[in-house]
Amino acid sequence: MNTEASVLRLSIVVTLMTAVVGLGFGLLSGSSAILFDGVYTLIDASMTGIALLVSSLIVRSGTKQGKPRFMERFTMGFWHLEPMVLALNGTLLMGAAVYALLTAIESLLAGGRALTFDQGIVYGTVTVLTAIVMATLVQRANRNLGSELLALDAKAWWTSAALTASLLVAFLFGYLIEGTRWTWVIPYVDPVILTLICLIVIPIPIGTIKQALSDMLLVTPVEYKREVDRVAEAIVERYGFIGHRAYVAKVGRGRQIELCFIVPVGQPPRRLEEWDAIRDEIGEAIGAMQVPTAG
Repeated sequence: MNTEASVLRLSIVVTLMTAVVGLGFGLLSGSSAILFDGVYTLIDASMTGIALLVSSLIVRSGTKQGKPRFMERFTMGFWHLEPMVLALNGTLLMGAAVYALLTAIESLLAGGRALTFDQGIVYGTVTVLTAIVMATLVQRANRNLGSELLALDAKAWWTSAALTASLLVAFLFGYLIEGTRWTWVIPYVDPVILTLICLIVIPIPIGTIKQALSDMLLVTPVEYKREVDRVAEAIVERYGFIGHRAYVAKVGRGRQIELCFIVPVGQPPRRLEEWDAIRDEIGEAIGAMQVPTAG
């Protein structure tokens, strides 16, 4: 649990197990809500697997590992794949939730559906405990790693825990009202809880998709650009330049910075070693910056 890849591998295994259990219990109990939970989890597991592959490619590219012929096709690295994966992940999860919402509304209009509550209660209890444990483990591991992929994975586990907890509450309610004067409500429990879950889930990936699109479109992070300008202005003042131009973008966990300095006419020429020293000074100053990078 000390590397991004190892955490993602564990998350994939547990997620796949949870998805299979969810699909099985959903079919046995006749619950569309549990089926949706299983499908949602299966999509999340698939995207986590892709995220693991991207993470591995980024690490190999940074350490010059991997097949030379393959690396020659991606000489700029694989940083740009990370926001693509995040955008695809969020879009798929939103799409699944929208489809499930339409299904739940259709079921409500058709008079609901009967289901077996005791099986749903067993599934809900096991899945909630599993999701809470995994979310906590991933968050603790990410304190030292600082990975956006792990942050998204932890958020997905907490979301899964919250969604399944709502399922558990609904099934407990349905189980308790069986044989009472509220029995007529039972067919509506499953579609109503599915509707509520979908309404909660649909907005969750919006922030991730927005940030991923910003990275893909090379939108300049405001705070990071401000700090780069501060470093560049200090260099301009120290070496007597006229001004500077800064071009900054964030691509996944990578940062792209291009600085141009305007030299006044008639300034004495500098040796190449002096320009190298200025460049190194700028690099050290920018490398020491600790600022938010949200666009």
